[in-house]
Amino acid sequence: MVGFFLYLEMQSEVDFLGCLSHPNLVKLLGYCLEDRELLLVYEFMPRGSLENHLFRSGSSATDTLSWDLRLKITIDAAKGLAFLHTSEKQVIYRDFKASNILLDGSYNAKISDFGLAKLGPSGGCSHVSTRIMGTQGYAAPEYIATGHLYVKSDVYGFGVVLLEMISGLRALDNNRPREKINLIDWAKPLLRKKKGLKLVMDARIEGQYSSKAATLAAKLTLHCLEPNPKKRPSMKEVVEVLEKINAMK
Repeated sequence: MVGFFLYLEMQSEVDFLGCLSHPNLVKLLGYCLEDRELLLVYEFMPRGSLENHLFRSGSSATDTLSWDLRLKITIDAAKGLAFLHTSEKQVIYRDFKASNILLDGSYNAKISDFGLAKLGPSGGCSHVSTRIMGTQGYAAPEYIATGHLYVKSDVYGFGVVLLEMISGLRALDNNRPREKINLIDWAKPLLRKKKGLKLVMDARIEGQYSSKAATLAAKLTLHCLEPNPKKRPSMKEVVEVLEKINAMK
């Protein structure tokens, strides 16, 4: 059964990446057969995943991703999602997380792993009903509760990654104090207050951004994490706000 689902995920990768092309989506180059195992071949992304850079153990202020690089990567990833949501056949990515964002040699970000992607709603429907899959901590609450998948469900996942970017902390971490295990539960109340925001922001990038930029990033994060999907922004709107933050030098 596991092998069957892996085959379906590979088929999904081929179906989507075979007909979608965008600078912020990883390129599928082909496939090969190795020891009777079918493998997909992607373009080489030398800097690996965002997850490896953001949560590298023992990283200090000198070797962590700077504020400017975090913004660049976030904007790239947002543009990739915006493209999927506005393509002719609307695509819901469904598994947006730091490990699925890959970086090339110049830190250009590209979304990878389309194994769980779904075509968006059609025939006047607002959602797609599907089996609940994805990664704990990133999936939108309405999807977990009902199995109803909206385009705005991706926006929630983006909000989780945005929170990880500004805090330098994983969405879920059992090694943290009990009240901080779930990053969203701990951080959301703090993001609404200036003093609280200082507790959330990654200390390794202190002094690299203006308070106005941090406040706007916090507001955008909260907007993306709205419990009601209808209240979340579109990814196009997210890109516009991120570029506004990026202009605040």
